[in-house]
Amino acid sequence: MKLAVVGGGSTYTPELVDGFARLRDTLPVGELVLIDPAAERLELIGGLARRIFARQGHSGRVTTTSDLDAGIAGADAVLLQLRVGGQAARLRDETWPLECGCVGQETTGAGGLAKALRTVPVVLDIAERVRRTNPDAWIIDFTNPVGIVTRALLQAGHKAVGLCNVAIGLQRKFAALLDLAPADLHLDHVGLNHLTWELGVRRGGPDGEDLLPGLLAAHGEAVSGDLRLPRAVLDRLGVVPSYYLRYFYAHDEVVRELGTKPSRAAEVAAMERELLALYGDPALDEKPALLAKRGGAFYSEAAVDLAASLLGDGGSAVQVVNTYNNGTLPFLPDDAVIEVPARVGGSGAVPLAVPRLDPLFSGLIAHVSAYEDLALDAALRGGRERVFKALLAHPLIGQFDLAEGLTDRLLAHNKEHLPWA
Repeated sequence: MKLAVVGGGSTYTPELVDGFARLRDTLPVGELVLIDPAAERLELIGGLARRIFARQGHSGRVTTTSDLDAGIAGADAVLLQLRVGGQAARLRDETWPLECGCVGQETTGAGGLAKALRTVPVVLDIAERVRRTNPDAWIIDFTNPVGIVTRALLQAGHKAVGLCNVAIGLQRKFAALLDLAPADLHLDHVGLNHLTWELGVRRGGPDGEDLLPGLLAAHGEAVSGDLRLPRAVLDRLGVVPSYYLRYFYAHDEVVRELGTKPSRAAEVAAMERELLALYGDPALDEKPALLAKRGGAFYSEAAVDLAASLLGDGGSAVQVVNTYNNGTLPFLPDDAVIEVPARVGGSGAVPLAVPRLDPLFSGLIAHVSAYEDLALDAALRGGRERVFKALLAHPLIGQFDLAEGLTDRLLAHNKEHLPWA
């Protein structure tokens, strides 16, 4: 089996490699090819990847290349984890929205739209090249904003599934608090990428006993602390929102915080410099502890499980993924991309039935889904007016003058990546 990772020069890649090495019985990788135009970084990370495989006794081969077409040739699955514009673009996404009093974040609000505009055309070009080179390959998208990017891939007819680590991270957190194995917990995880709620935490499967009320009663402070939301919010909602909901439930507080501390992009950039120095040590043959602070916890395990299900021998497994709605949430169009538990097998992902959503949640989902529809249109066709309408539609913006000012800033900061701007 051959897997290709586009964006293999990311400092996060050793986490992914570690998962492939540890879980080789689940996903027997014969060749792992890391693809990235940043040749110097790629060689550092490729060297560490080979040492990780060797340390863990993995017989697979790790190769590196800057040639996309050569790297994806013959791949059974292609994982996308690229960042168009690098950390410099992320830094801009996190700063210029603050000038208008809006949250600066790389996947939410105006910064998230900027990332989508830069990313969608690049991902679609890569996907077309995958289709020409190897039309049977699956594309697993971990590139943010995952919901919008996955929708672009699916609408273009690609064999694609989107993946995020929020659900698996919460599953592991809840399992530790309840002293259960993660595999024993099924989450009623419902919403859009980076806009989800855990409506239930079930023992054993979708029809199992709901442990969420007891979890909140016994461990509400621990859960709310991780989300940086007051315990009372969880008690009143009766569910567990993802930490991205803080941008909606405490927007003004977050904006004040962001104005008084270094951006996450600056923190990550400094961390990446340290990680690259560590990766250059020829004695290092395991992922360093610092990598845990980089983000993306448990992504490697989620990616292995997803790839194994898509490429397996006819079996299937339930996993939280991003895929077409197809009637799962009746208030959304069928071609909206949602993030829910789905049965995943060789033919793709089929969402499971989910609990009925309270209007408190379904209303916000519908609102953000409408924004995503406009955001994808702007990413595919360009144009200042389409950007403005997407910003105006976003529930964290929604004001004419504010959308105008954000549009001007978005275009000014992204001209090098938007040929039509």
